[in-house]
Amino acid sequence: MGGSFLLFSYLLSVFASLPSFSVVKADSDLTRPSFTPINRDLYHSSDDLIEQIKSLVHRHPDKLTVETIKAGNKGYTSEITVVTYCQSREETDDKSKFRILLLIYDLRLVIAGVLDRLFIVFQSFGQHGRELITSELALRILSILSEEQFLPKMDRASLNGTLENVVIKVVPMENLNGRKLVEAGNLCERRNGRGVDLNRNWSVDWGKKEKDYDPYEENPGIAPFSEPETQIMRKLAISFDPHIWVNVHSGME
Repeated sequence: MGGSFLLFSYLLSVFASLPSFSVVKADSDLTRPSFTPINRDLYHSSDDLIEQIKSLVHRHPDKLTVETIKAGNKGYTSEITVVTYCQSREETDDKSKFRILLLIYDLRLVIAGVLDRLFIVFQSFGQHGRELITSELALRILSILSEEQFLPKMDRASLNGTLENVVIKVVPMENLNGRKLVEAGNLCERRNGRGVDLNRNWSVDWGKKEKDYDPYEENPGIAPFSEPETQIMRKLAISFDPHIWVNVHSGME
């Protein structure tokens, strides 16, 4: 369990090292989108961010691989970029390793399970289009894993020893189409390209309406997994079978 503690301490250090960002308050009338330009001094464009991640993979083929997965239905298509980190690439399918699925929401860590062998981690960012900072965090984590960036006061030798037993899959931008809407000016958009809240398109509690339910913001779709994005993520989760799944979001008030 010592390796588990070190790994989680490392992840928390990455989150804590991020600079503070101001948040644009959403229009109280959620039936109308609020249009605000993105501060390019703080955030990459989606195209630039994905290109930087692919370039990072190209520079570190011994540790990183990348694939783009596409899906679609009823005239709507989406694609998701997935990066895999493993110090020994030939071992990425070794089920003896610890597998972690990391997703990022509201800067909360959700730990699905812990084993004492190899860690397999799944990380997903940018499920809601407006959560720009989460995709920046994905780039930061990949840069640290590839040793192009470093955390202060972190024992790299100990971290590398832990990472020898870890396979990590990173989804830097789960909702590319929603992100494009944000980049077009609708900074508060959280849904995908056809108006579905991907966070509510999973089968767990699908269609459940809380007291503060907002049909504009929280449209669950016509059925569980009706959206290409959640179909891709579900297949990834099943095939990868992570020991730990961490989801990261950013706040929006």
